[in-house]
Amino acid sequence: MTSSITGLGELPLLVELGAALLLSSLIGLEREVRAKSAGLRTHTLVGVGAALFMLVSKYGFLDTLDWPHVQLGPSRVAAQIVSGIGFIGGGLIFVRRDAVRGLTTAATVWVVAAVGMACGSGLLLLAAATTLAHFLVVVGYQHLVTRLRRVMREPRLVRVGYLDGHGVLRNALTLCTSMGWAVLDLQVEREDSDDTSQRTAVVALRLRGKRDVTMLTDELSVLPGVLHVAAGEPAENGF
Repeated sequence: MTSSITGLGELPLLVELGAALLLSSLIGLEREVRAKSAGLRTHTLVGVGAALFMLVSKYGFLDTLDWPHVQLGPSRVAAQIVSGIGFIGGGLIFVRRDAVRGLTTAATVWVVAAVGMACGSGLLLLAAATTLAHFLVVVGYQHLVTRLRRVMREPRLVRVGYLDGHGVLRNALTLCTSMGWAVLDLQVEREDSDDTSQRTAVVALRLRGKRDVTMLTDELSVLPGVLHVAAGEPAENGF
């Protein structure tokens, strides 16, 4: 038997290959816009390559069916694609200052390979749904997490420098609570000065609240006796 997928018979396969090109390009474009390490070209080539591997595994060996004792296993190629794409994903992951980077991009390349395999298998609707799921997770989930962080805001650190001995700290704490900020902890650091009437101190306040911390720092900075105010993120030890 000779292969029936020759000449004009290969044209229908271009639809599946073109679908892989389109869908993987959409995912790659999103990564390119976000300036990730793997962008439009990488994702597109991975998706198209995976689709071509699947098409070849399905139709590229039909002329060998005349041979005795020949068994075709198209699923073997799919398994090898899953294993092989790990080399590309591993090259996108790196560690900088104890922080792991590139995990999302590596996972996206993995998803693109799956989309290409689905297109090559003729599962175009499933491939399109997976592409849509990618945008839902990468874009939609990001907005969801941002909103959740606003609702359940992580503690913020506010440092206030003030004149010691004038009741400024008490007024600052009163202002924080009146503006809806809960004082989780505080640490006072007094500064040495030759002028006893102008002794200064710095208090680090660990706060939790739902409002914008900029509004709080603005109000604190105009309190009588406050010298400077700065907001930041708490360290692992809280300060």
